[in-house]
Amino acid sequence: MNDRIDGLVSTIIPVFNRPELLSEAVKSVLAQTYRPIEIIIIDDGSIDRTPQVAKSLAAQHPEEIICRRKTNRGAGAARELGRQTAKGEFIQYLDSDDLLAPDKFETQVEGLRSNPECAVSYGKTRYYRIGESPQDIAHKRTGERIDKMFPAFLQSRWWSTSTPLFTRSICDRAGAWLELSNEEDWEYDCRVASFGARLHYCSQFVSDTRDHDSHRLCQDFMNSSNVLKDRAYAHELIYQHAIRAGIKEDTPEMQHYARELFLLSRQCGSAGLLSEAKTLFSLARDASGARGNKAEFIIYKFLATLLGWSRMGAVSEKLDSLRSKII
Repeated sequence: MNDRIDGLVSTIIPVFNRPELLSEAVKSVLAQTYRPIEIIIIDDGSIDRTPQVAKSLAAQHPEEIICRRKTNRGAGAARELGRQTAKGEFIQYLDSDDLLAPDKFETQVEGLRSNPECAVSYGKTRYYRIGESPQDIAHKRTGERIDKMFPAFLQSRWWSTSTPLFTRSICDRAGAWLELSNEEDWEYDCRVASFGARLHYCSQFVSDTRDHDSHRLCQDFMNSSNVLKDRAYAHELIYQHAIRAGIKEDTPEMQHYARELFLLSRQCGSAGLLSEAKTLFSLARDASGARGNKAEFIIYKFLATLLGWSRMGAVSEKLDSLRSKII
């Protein structure tokens, strides 16, 4: 990365085919009450008006906006190019369809400066559909004061990409974003969590996550084999991050994650991803600790060996679907 500029906040915005939403996201950064800032737009191979809009924004604000274009390889690769470009002491990742509150940087930079033991600052995030009136309801767990990312991040990625402000030092330590088609953000956050990163919390709304009918990676192709393969790899890495952080098997969060691993193992088996299914099954047993020797695991492995991991995964998915309907 380039030499750090003290006090500078670098906002990294990956974008693909979202010209209007990109303009709104950039405006929310330009509206910050805090300075100095830089905005790094990474056009991930857009094929519509997005490149022209990005260049126009950079031309209007040449001292604060940088625009770079790359071949389409997904949000993770785009964020990594932005990270390599950034010069800020602080790093803000922002999806191109979301918004920042005007005083986000002012509040969170002050919070991190006043609490040097903290590597990340977060606050409340709203969630709503574009066209609706935002309600002051904290999305996920952003309304809770949580001291560290782990072990809570084993249960879910409980904030949005726009929620946290990172110190550059923790981003440098975490290293490169991975080129995964899904859950690259959860894996990255858990990598940060594995270092025992302390959190600063500000009890105000700092950003908006906006839903809409256009393409959203988190909603598309969730069961495609490529996405499942990347999710399996992300889950494997997240487990490794948790072990490195010293999370024990008997904690409720690790037990929850063990069930997640077992569920994804069954889904991979049903999709014909046999290597991933076996790996995740083994990790699920490890994460379960003493519970890994329960009859549920023993019987499943016996039947998967007898019937095949693919057929057993398909049968299990049908049973899971029936259970959910009954419940």
